[in-house]
Amino acid sequence: MGLFSRFCTACASPLRFLWNSKRAGTAVIKLKHTPSNRLSGSSRRRRPSSNDPDKRAVPFKFIHITDTHLANPGSTLYGLDPRARLDAAIADINKHQSDAAFAVVTGDLTHWGEAESYANFADAMAALKIPYIAMVGNHDKRVICLDALKAAPRDANGFVQGTRTTEHGLFVFLDTLDETSHAGEMCAKRFDWLAKTLASAPAGQEFVVFMHHPPFPIGVHAMDEIGLKQSAEFAEVIAPYRSRIRHLFFGHVHRPIFGSYGKIPFSTLRGTNHQVWFELDANAPHLASHEPPAYGVVLIDDQNIVVHSHDFLDESLRFPFEPPAGMDGRDYALKFPAR
Repeated sequence: MGLFSRFCTACASPLRFLWNSKRAGTAVIKLKHTPSNRLSGSSRRRRPSSNDPDKRAVPFKFIHITDTHLANPGSTLYGLDPRARLDAAIADINKHQSDAAFAVVTGDLTHWGEAESYANFADAMAALKIPYIAMVGNHDKRVICLDALKAAPRDANGFVQGTRTTEHGLFVFLDTLDETSHAGEMCAKRFDWLAKTLASAPAGQEFVVFMHHPPFPIGVHAMDEIGLKQSAEFAEVIAPYRSRIRHLFFGHVHRPIFGSYGKIPFSTLRGTNHQVWFELDANAPHLASHEPPAYGVVLIDDQNIVVHSHDFLDESLRFPFEPPAGMDGRDYALKFPAR
């Protein structure tokens, strides 16, 4: 049971409420799966039969994309083409990761929240061979996003929130958008939805949580100033379920960061366009960068969650570890030609 008292800029209601464990009016995302996903309606991947030489279960795979920052078609952003970079990410996913169940895009889909930018985003994502879930971040506009994207979940109060049941738990997607600030916000209605969603899950069901803003400081001062404003309230709402939250995924910070929030493992990635330069000095200027973009490949089984951050535009040399036939391995390593 919790009690908050603040003001919601999204729904203009005071953030003062008590939540209980009544059934939540959750928005459930229904996605179709391509044959390559090896999925049925319950999002299950094929498990090897007893006749298989390798009896280990095939991990459940999904893709994490964040901070695509699309502008209107043909526009560049900070000297880069966000549409071309998103197209490249999608092409790479289609080529190498098309057996993933779905992709989750954790907000900042566009840079200015314009209708034409959402159309540009939808046009790019239409090429993706797997379903996707679109969330909002501080650069987005909630109503325009919901009007433009069928892949964006919607709860009963009009927030971009929803759930998806998988064989490895309930995936929970949160809306932390405050359209008056770059900082994150969760108001009474959003916290109430979250509390009821967690409480109404079957006993023992595990959760995987997604949001745009991190609910704790990450050490990059300029980004910590625009994190989730209601971090204490968030911690209180999830407190009874911490042992059941397997992982927290977020965006916003444009950095590859991994660790634990309390005892909850978390990860976040570089965006697909520009990045935030790594700087822990609170007095240093807040800088963007052209560091390589990335997307995440997430593998889940009953015991583990593994997150790979893939720099999909990397063009550095690939070469065999093993030397050519007849060549000594030491000579191969030491005499390898410089590039």
